[in-house]
Amino acid sequence: MKKEDTVKLISAEGFEFVVHKDAAMVSQTIRNMLTSPGGFAETELGEVTFPEISTTILEKICKYFYWNLQFARTQLAAVCRGVQSLKAVCSVLVSFPPRVFG
Repeated sequence: MKKEDTVKLISAEGFEFVVHKDAAMVSQTIRNMLTSPGGFAETELGEVTFPEISTTILEKICKYFYWNLQFARTQLAAVCRGVQSLKAVCSVLVSFPPRVFG
């Protein structure tokens, strides 16, 4: 893992979590902190300090980031497969002549 591909998230107690940048970017707030123009320390150093978030909570947040990345990819693939199946079923149904009930 290269340093530029990671972000350091620092808890209130000073514990440091080094996570993939993609994982940290799950949070729109962290994304904004790391990508904002203007030479902010977070952008330049690639680290974000959370003075009010405990180590235990920040650990859970980091786990959630990775879970979200994995789950989002899995769900997206399932949705895409479902859409393809639905398109196939619809095209078959459309090809049948209409029935007349009387």
